[in-house]
Amino acid sequence: METEVRFYYSLEEKEKVLNYFQKFKELKYLGKFYECTDQYNHPMKDYDFYSDEIDGRFRVRKSIGEDSSKCMISWKRRLHVGETIHREEEMEVSISPEDYENLCFLLVNVLHLYLLESYERYRHIFQNKEVEVVVDEYPFGLCVEIENKSDSEDPNKILQKWMKKFHFNEKFAYPLSWDDKYEELCREQNKRIEYLVRFDKEMPFEHTPFPFK
Repeated sequence: METEVRFYYSLEEKEKVLNYFQKFKELKYLGKFYECTDQYNHPMKDYDFYSDEIDGRFRVRKSIGEDSSKCMISWKRRLHVGETIHREEEMEVSISPEDYENLCFLLVNVLHLYLLESYERYRHIFQNKEVEVVVDEYPFGLCVEIENKSDSEDPNKILQKWMKKFHFNEKFAYPLSWDDKYEELCREQNKRIEYLVRFDKEMPFEHTPFPFK
């Protein structure tokens, strides 16, 4: 079970956001990673991952850092939709990054899943034993995600504790996923919704300023 909360800001605020979290000595900075995530769906209607009944995401993600790379298959399903603090069912399997192309071949040509959408981002990670803070740079905006990492404490209490320490107000959290935010911005700004969300494509932009110095 994953418990987290997300906030979106303008891409222009990236340096301000990174500098802000670097001030917290309780957090260790783990570095910057480039990530490309492919999201697949099932061709049969009864097993549509994106249906209201299932509301899940089957993903393949490759992550490339300065010192290491990894590839992961994951399944995530939202629970208690509409709440600002996310509770998600999650299962993950790690594979060798060298097997990425072979895996994609098997998913499409053997299991007959199809690629529904894909996105790239740069991820900065701050962490301690209780919480992980990631600053994700998407082509359309900046996302700050605060996730519980404690196995012994109540996840909600951990998030509330650290949101208070960071001065984040839960009422400004975004209750849905990155793709919901992206499509929302496209509709608001009359932009074409791309199924491949890339930095070299025309994108809408989140305009919310980061409120802290």
